[in-house]
Amino acid sequence: MENEMPRRSALKTIAKGAAVAATASASHKTMAAHHESAETLKGNIRHSVCKWCYKDYTLDELCAAAARIGMESVELVNIDEAPTLRKHGLTSALIWGVPGGIKSGLNRLENHDAIVEYFEHTTPRVAEAGYPNIICFSGNREGMSDEEGLENCAIGLKRIAPIAEKHGVTVVMELLNSRHNHPDYMCDHTEWGVELCQQVGSERFKLLYDIYHMQIMEGDVIHRIREFQDYIGHYHTGGVPGRHEIDETQELYYPAIMQAILDTGYKGFVGQEFVPAGPDPIASLEQGVRICDV
Repeated sequence: MENEMPRRSALKTIAKGAAVAATASASHKTMAAHHESAETLKGNIRHSVCKWCYKDYTLDELCAAAARIGMESVELVNIDEAPTLRKHGLTSALIWGVPGGIKSGLNRLENHDAIVEYFEHTTPRVAEAGYPNIICFSGNREGMSDEEGLENCAIGLKRIAPIAEKHGVTVVMELLNSRHNHPDYMCDHTEWGVELCQQVGSERFKLLYDIYHMQIMEGDVIHRIREFQDYIGHYHTGGVPGRHEIDETQELYYPAIMQAILDTGYKGFVGQEFVPAGPDPIASLEQGVRICDV
């Protein structure tokens, strides 16, 4: 009997140790699962995700998911949201917030002062955060000729370019389709955007080549990426038709497109901008990253 208590104590100690070890093992497995994607991504493509596509998730939740997958960036956020990204060890490939949005842009001279003021205040903050790009838009035609719109956009961008150059931030104008999603949008063909880049004449102004939008407007995506590579500062994905998952349900073969982008020497980000249609949006996001991870 005199040895019974020490024996029980020893058994409790052993059991407690086993429980601690099991908990530690489970925790290690969970952490390993969380980091598995990051460890197995190839690192050739810098992966980003557009915030607006995940409206059922808070920014904090989306950042946590992106970090677990191994992505570097959540984009199309406001510069005021930088602390949330920083908390998860993420950057933002592309900042959003320009006055007027998509429809009321740089092709109207009366919009220039407000847009330039935005860049004067926002660009230093974007540079301080270490983010590379700020988005801008041409605006809709509303009866204006493409030639006049081009001239007006160039006037506005020549005011913005010195600000971008001073702070080492690139301004990118997005190419959007005017056939389905953005009727009447002016910057809807690559050649128009390239001509604008040439008129502005700054390395700190480039195009956001949205693969989904340009497949709808032009097609011939890989050839055009190669032809106009010097004028492209950022890329977005999306499944055609429908702007959903970039898997076998749509017509583009993204691994080949990603390889073509890499072959140009591009070192920037690729933003996933499809709207998940599947039951698990985060699983769809991870699938998209894997498809693009060439």
